[in-house]
Amino acid sequence: MAGPLRRDRPTSTNFHLLVAQKTAPDPDYPAVHRITRQKVLPKGQTLDRLRQGRILNEAFVTGDPLKLMRLFGITEQTVMRYVGIAHPERTVKLPR
Repeated sequence: MAGPLRRDRPTSTNFHLLVAQKTAPDPDYPAVHRITRQKVLPKGQTLDRLRQGRILNEAFVTGDPLKLMRLFGITEQTVMRYVGIAHPERTVKLPR
């Protein structure tokens, strides 16, 4: 049986969603026990890189900066970097 992330995002390379009651609202809180990370995450993967991958994947799918800001609690500058990477055609370089 496929998990919900695999069903919702079949082309995603990132199917892990590790949250707890304290980690969901506060990304600075120690997220997951070390042994759990070792068992679940691919070798060499970190929770920060996993989160960045989820944000980038969502930017590719939606491209909606407001949705990304609400969903991940990131700033305008950060969300525009992700959207710019995912959809470079949407960014405009102003003449100097």
